[in-house]
Amino acid sequence: MGKVALVGKITHVPSMYLSELDGPRKGTRQDAIDGHIEIARRCREAGVDTIVVFDTHWLVNASYHLNCAPHFEGTYTSNELPHFISNMPFAIPGNPELGQLLAKVANEHGVETLAHHATTLGPEYGTLVPMRYMNADQHFKAISVSALCTVHYLNDSARLGWAMRKAVEDHYDGTVAFLASGSLSHRFAQNGLAPEFAFKVWSPFLETLDHRVVQMWENGEWADFCGMLPEYAAKGHGEGFMHDTAMMLGVLGWSEYEGKAEIITPYFGASGTGQINAVFPVTPVTGKAIPKAQASTADGFSLVSSRL
Repeated sequence: MGKVALVGKITHVPSMYLSELDGPRKGTRQDAIDGHIEIARRCREAGVDTIVVFDTHWLVNASYHLNCAPHFEGTYTSNELPHFISNMPFAIPGNPELGQLLAKVANEHGVETLAHHATTLGPEYGTLVPMRYMNADQHFKAISVSALCTVHYLNDSARLGWAMRKAVEDHYDGTVAFLASGSLSHRFAQNGLAPEFAFKVWSPFLETLDHRVVQMWENGEWADFCGMLPEYAAKGHGEGFMHDTAMMLGVLGWSEYEGKAEIITPYFGASGTGQINAVFPVTPVTGKAIPKAQASTADGFSLVSSRL
């Protein structure tokens, strides 16, 4: 019925917002902003009605969660970097119906997921920053998915992504894009050194590792990358433990996927972290490589929703 038209891995560095403002950083992240604008252009061209963002700034300690309120509006200041993002206005249409559908099908796939449609919960900046540049005119609806998952299995995150694809393709009357909003390596510069590392990666090891990963994506080396993802997430200081990347690869088909990345904004350093904007062609897959549900098969497992 529905269609997944675009999948991407995107940056959300707060210096993009700082780049808008008068001062020494003005214009310095225009390449990343332009990358977001290009991705939005492709979404419009493909007829996308809703963008689902896997947000590595939404921390959760149990289950998976979707923020699918009917509308998001307010003024946002980052609690992490209030000197970068301060008093940033936002207004974004939501899609409660799709959000509840995504959660329903994820649960049917053995991944406990709760959709929050009647909520005062606001999006985090992993969603707000890309929506600022991709959706200034509120053309797209948006759903935010928790992807800073502190006690979760990467296998379940991959399965979540696959379940969401199936929800769209089998049950939704519309066109959707999925964006993994998070960095590659995410080792921030040590306190006091942030200005020195404003445009650099923290270490040669992490930068070399990231470049090799980007090369694997461009070459379509997905079986190898999926196999190394847990270790890369740990040793590469992956943002959100790279659950956004696992979700994204679940949408694409995990290690069965044979597509190749197209780099929209080339790899760059920001406050010590490694960043990129890239898109991945959505290709037919069977789902045979998608990992089995892991948390829900553990001894003693019970649904959080049954205990609320």
